[in-house]
Amino acid sequence: MGAGLSGIDAAWHLQKRCPGKSYVILEQRAAIGGTWDLFRYPGIRSDSDMLTMSYSFRAWTSPKAISSGDEIRQYITDTAREEGIDRNIRFLHRIQRASWSSDEARWTIEAVRTLPDGGQQPVIFTAGFLVSCAGYYRYSAGYTPDLPGIGRFQGRVIHPQSWPADLDYAGKRIVIIGSGATAVTLLPAMAKAAGHVTMLQRSPGYIVSLPEEDAMAKRLRRILPATWAYRLSRWKNIAFLTYIYQLARRRPTMVKAGILKMTRQQLGAAYDVATHFTPRYNPWDQRLCVAPDGDFFQAINAGRASVVTDEIETFSESGIRLRSGQQLEADIVVTATGLVLQAFGGVELSVDGVPVDAGQHFSYKGVMLSGVPNFASIFGYTNASWTLKADLLCDYLCRLWKLMDRKKVREVRPTAVGQTPAPFVENFTPGYILRAAESWPKQGSRAPWRVYQNYFRDLIAFRWSSVRNRALVFSNPQSKPSAAHSAAAPASGAETAREAKG
Repeated sequence: MGAGLSGIDAAWHLQKRCPGKSYVILEQRAAIGGTWDLFRYPGIRSDSDMLTMSYSFRAWTSPKAISSGDEIRQYITDTAREEGIDRNIRFLHRIQRASWSSDEARWTIEAVRTLPDGGQQPVIFTAGFLVSCAGYYRYSAGYTPDLPGIGRFQGRVIHPQSWPADLDYAGKRIVIIGSGATAVTLLPAMAKAAGHVTMLQRSPGYIVSLPEEDAMAKRLRRILPATWAYRLSRWKNIAFLTYIYQLARRRPTMVKAGILKMTRQQLGAAYDVATHFTPRYNPWDQRLCVAPDGDFFQAINAGRASVVTDEIETFSESGIRLRSGQQLEADIVVTATGLVLQAFGGVELSVDGVPVDAGQHFSYKGVMLSGVPNFASIFGYTNASWTLKADLLCDYLCRLWKLMDRKKVREVRPTAVGQTPAPFVENFTPGYILRAAESWPKQGSRAPWRVYQNYFRDLIAFRWSSVRNRALVFSNPQSKPSAAHSAAAPASGAETAREAKG
């Protein structure tokens, strides 16, 4: 389920690696793209380089390595169309529940289809395997903390996840609350037209200036075929990002000093970098924010934007009063305060009538759930491009399905024994992760129940290591599927899909 980056990746692998399998993609939105179709705020772009965030099987040919949301959405759409994947997408289908029957070794998926007139129609699908490519956050609304007195504010309050298409901010005073990737993207984009943009943060984050275009990729494109240039550039970036991350974990003081030195070079010796750009945490305890070609710092140097580090005491009719006593006047306040994590797109799962509480299950290799048969969820890296791990997980699932075919079994169930629970993502402390820690699946104390943030380690584990593992229990049901769950006999008033492995 889901027609974003991961959903199209899973479908491609299914078509190429497991020919003969049928699948259906259920997408609750009206278009392909996932995150890149949902977010429409000014300047929306990748915060990872597109040479690693694009698909391994389809070269990224744009000269921009840090690319706009429009370019990324078009890339996903083109991939789906050229590979024929779009023919298998059912748009405007929101899954409500998915129930596994061990007797029949099948999922029954209850969804609601939005009709052209706005009405809602219940539909039912059945599947031999269910894959969640629904992302990791709630699409319906982002996270907004309690903001004292916000009801008194006479201006407009906007969350980036619900950006209004008709917003005119030309010449307006803008306050962006937050210091993450969204705020760092919004500030330079809005500063081009706004009267002034202020980023209000409780504490600083790391912001690194990187070239918008990859110089080596440009050189390689001039002398090599496009596919080879793409592959070499991609591997160069994977290796470099892995090196920087490992260096940051092993020598955080040195990496922190290097980032702050670059920040001072961008803003000048007189700027108060200690207050506004020196985080309390080490690099990669949270993601580093990227400023392509230093656009964030350029907006500050030009006087079109500023950063204030303080806490909100209360909102007033005309702006925000801070604990320091300073008043920030504003016409528009943007609450770039984060996301709400949501496992499996909010779908209610059950196994033989027993509800699945994700927080009480272990994650097998970061892709399946203990005790839940024939179910997978795609979750990418927190320290690198999401698609790198999505690609490995999809490849692994195809290997698993081929093994099931060879064994002539219809059910695989990960079984955890003697594991000590730990957070799904360790040593990573952004608010959206910490707020959802209890409701998210856990990782165990040893492999294959550990979740690693290392592409090269995962490359061996998912692509080159044996799929067979004592933690995987393969079986066949005692009874055969009933006619009610046959593609040839759809239920009245509903729609039943063929057996789907995607």
